[in-house]
Amino acid sequence: MKLSLFLVIVLLFSIAASGIEVPGGFNPHTLGNKVCENLLYREKLAMNPKGCLFYAEACTAVGALRFAEKTRNPDLINRLVSRYEDFIRADGAFTCRIPHVDVHVMGIVPLQIYMENKDERFLKAGLNLADNQWGNPREDGLTTQTRWWIDDMYMVGMLQIQAFRATGEIKYADRAARQIEAYLKKLQQPNGLFFHGPKFKYHWGRGNGWVASSLAEVLRSLPEDHDLRPFIMECYKKMMAALLKYQSDNGMWRQLVDYEYAWQESSCTAMFAYAMSVGVKQGWLKKEQYLPAVKKAWKSLCAHLDRKGNIREVCVGTGQVDDIEFYLNRPRVLGDLHGQAPFLWLATEIIDMKGMLP
Repeated sequence: MKLSLFLVIVLLFSIAASGIEVPGGFNPHTLGNKVCENLLYREKLAMNPKGCLFYAEACTAVGALRFAEKTRNPDLINRLVSRYEDFIRADGAFTCRIPHVDVHVMGIVPLQIYMENKDERFLKAGLNLADNQWGNPREDGLTTQTRWWIDDMYMVGMLQIQAFRATGEIKYADRAARQIEAYLKKLQQPNGLFFHGPKFKYHWGRGNGWVASSLAEVLRSLPEDHDLRPFIMECYKKMMAALLKYQSDNGMWRQLVDYEYAWQESSCTAMFAYAMSVGVKQGWLKKEQYLPAVKKAWKSLCAHLDRKGNIREVCVGTGQVDDIEFYLNRPRVLGDLHGQAPFLWLATEIIDMKGMLP
């Protein structure tokens, strides 16, 4: 009896020390707010080596702004806007302009801010990058930033569809759809998943997460009568069906999606669950089939959140290497913005999903 009591005390101490969220740990309002505060607590903006806003922070910022709008929290919106205001010049341009796909995606932040406060400075800043991305297109009509990394489907697709949301101009939706179409035709495999690149034949978790998220983002705003919508929807549903087969019993997906011995990774789990939650809400996916998968993923992700709003088990940024060990041995980190961002996307969707929470 004494030994059992000792073990209970040790277990409780371990839980407290690790920062695991215990009672009531599935509430999207509470946990989403905690992750937003985690972002604001970071004194410096996350920058890339060229001095530009890091794309992972841009994605987190959009998630936080959406969450703040969904929860009707003007104070949180104002604090988030203040964090990025100094990054915009008076003429509506960004202080950093480098022609790279991972840099231009930062335009999603001012466009999201504009859609929430209608400040024209932010619209100009976002459109500056969206239009610059197509300033000198390739002969096939795609952006010169095309490099056939699956990550780019989000980096390009999200920026252009945000510009469409902000302006209603169909040229932006066309750009997003045609870029996505080209990547789908080149990179989606017969099993529904995606290789990291044409020469790197591994179904990397977060890479596939970027694909799933991009498809959900573009489809939720692409006009119903757009000529590419049926094809993109078909590819989206094919991917979602494939992902269902590879979800672990505890709700997580793995660093290599189809390799059962790979470690379970948080950012791809949040991205896949986000893409499915959008599909369920929009009526594209069968609720009885996909809602349980989203629910399991959400519960597991909540268990990966510490008291300071940091997500555990997030793969660091990853290039392309033709070696399975490279992917399996990638470092896992705490609180990386690659994981913080999709957690916020998912939390915002779940708020609207009645009966979702345990």
